[in-house]
Amino acid sequence: LRIWGEQGQAALEKSSICLLNCGPTGSETLKNLVLGGVGSITVVDGSKVEVGDLGNNFMVDESSVGQSKAKTVCAFLQELNDAVKAKFIEECPEALIETNPSFFSQFTLVVATQLAEDSMIKLDRICREANVMLLFARSYGLAGFVRISVKEHVVIESKPDHFLDDLRLNNPWPELKSFAETIELNAADPVAHKHTPYVVILVKMAEEWAKAHDGNLPSTRDEKKEFKELLKAKMMSMDEDNYKEAVDASFKVFAPRGINAELQQIINDGCAEVDSSSSDFWVMVAALKDFIVHEGAGEAPLEGSIPDMTSSTEIYVNLQKIYQAKAEADFLVIEEKVRNILKKTGKDPHSIPKSVIKSFCKNARKLKVCRYRLVEDEFSNPSLSELQRYLSSPDYSFAAGFYILLRAADRFAANYKVIPGHFEGSLMPSCREIDEDIARLKSTAVALLNDLGCSGSPLNDDLVSEMWRYAASELHTVAAFVGGVASQEVIKLITKQFVPMSGTFIFNGIDHKSQLLSL
Repeated sequence: LRIWGEQGQAALEKSSICLLNCGPTGSETLKNLVLGGVGSITVVDGSKVEVGDLGNNFMVDESSVGQSKAKTVCAFLQELNDAVKAKFIEECPEALIETNPSFFSQFTLVVATQLAEDSMIKLDRICREANVMLLFARSYGLAGFVRISVKEHVVIESKPDHFLDDLRLNNPWPELKSFAETIELNAADPVAHKHTPYVVILVKMAEEWAKAHDGNLPSTRDEKKEFKELLKAKMMSMDEDNYKEAVDASFKVFAPRGINAELQQIINDGCAEVDSSSSDFWVMVAALKDFIVHEGAGEAPLEGSIPDMTSSTEIYVNLQKIYQAKAEADFLVIEEKVRNILKKTGKDPHSIPKSVIKSFCKNARKLKVCRYRLVEDEFSNPSLSELQRYLSSPDYSFAAGFYILLRAADRFAANYKVIPGHFEGSLMPSCREIDEDIARLKSTAVALLNDLGCSGSPLNDDLVSEMWRYAASELHTVAAFVGGVASQEVIKLITKQFVPMSGTFIFNGIDHKSQLLSL
C-alpha cells in the first residue's frame, strides 16, 4: 500500500494471473505476486514432481514426489495467502497453446516461463488478439531472460525517482506574480528576511533579471553564475537558509519553458486524434493537447504541490493555497474538455471518474506510453545495427551472447530432439561426445547469427561451453532473481504505476550483470 497505494492494491486484487510451468522460475514469480495480494492465480503444468525438483523448488517437498506439480505448487502458494483464489490445470502449456488458444482470454496477465521459441511466438499472437498482457521469464543455468509483450501500455503514475518540481519559477502565472509583489525582499526586519520562501525570492529575482535583459532569463554559463551571485548578494547574514535554498534551486529558473520532448511526442501521437474506440487515456490526452495549446499557453496543468522550504508558516500556507487554486482551476478546464470529447465521440460524458482525471492532471508531465514489438518480429527481424553493436561491445557481449545462445539452444533441441548438454541414459559421456555436442551448439548459434544477418559476429567459445554445461538446468538462486524481476514487472503492468522495462532483459549470473537489449 505504501508503494502503490489503494488504487494499485485494488487493481492487484481484481487481477487474474495465469502461470505456465511452475518450476523454480514460475514458482518464485507467482510466490511474490501471491504475497502481493493478486486476486486469483491459475497454475498450468502437466509434469509430475521429481526428486530433482526438491533441490531447486521450495514449493514442493518429499511427500509430493510423483504427484502433480501444478497441484502441489498451487497448494503451497495458497498457504502463503488464503485470500488469493488458486486453481491448477494438469496440462502441458505447449499443448494448451496449440489446442485451446481461447483459454487465455479470461486472464488479466499471463506469465509464461521456460517456454521454447516456437511456443513463445504462438502465445504472443494469442495474447495480443485477446488483449491480454504477457510476460515471458526464463532461467537457464546462470542466464536469465525476461520480456514483456503488450501492444500498448500507458502509465499515468510513472513515479520517476527524480523529476523537476512544477513550481513555474521560469513562467509564473498572474496570481503567483501578484503574491510575490506583496513581499519585500529588502525588508529591514531580519526575521522576515530570513523567512521569505525561496519560491518568492526566485520569482522576484527572475523578473528583475528579465527586465534588465530584454525579457530573457539566464541561459549561458556566465549568466547563470551572475544570477547566483545576485542571490548571494541579497543575504543579510550567512545563516539565511532560505537564500541558500534559492541558490541551490536557481536551476529551476534556468529550465526551459513549456513541456518536455516526451510529452510533446505523446500529444502528437496519432492516437490523440480520438474516436468512439479510443481508450480513456487517449481521450484525456486529447483534452490535455487542447489545454496546452489554448489555456495552458504551452504548459501542462499545474501539479499544485510545493516542497518543504524555509518560510514563515503564514507565507507558506498562502503560497500553498495559490498553487492549489491554480491546479484546481486547470483541472476543471481539463475535466470540461474530457466531458465534451466523450460526448462528441458518443460515449457517456461521465464514464471517466473525476478522481482519474485529477490524477491525470497531477501527473500530466510524467505520462508514459510503452509499446512492444511482437516477439516474432524481434526474433525474425531484430535491429541489426543494435545486435551487432551488443555482440562486439565489451560491456554487452555476454548479454548478447546469452540471448543468441538461448535461442540457439531451442533450435538445437528442435533439430536434434534433445537439449544441448543432456545425454539420455549416459551418466558420463566421453570427451569426444562432449566436444561434438558443444560443436553442434556453436554451429547452431552461428547459423542463427547468419540467418539474422550477423555473419562473422564474434561469439565467445567459453560462453558456448558454459551454455552447453547448463543443460537447461534451473538454479534456484538464478530462478529466484529472475522471478523477482518478473513479478516486479507484473505489478507495474497491473497497477499501471512505475514504468515497465522496455526491450529484452538478460541476467548474466557469471558477472552478476543485468542488462536490457533494445532489439
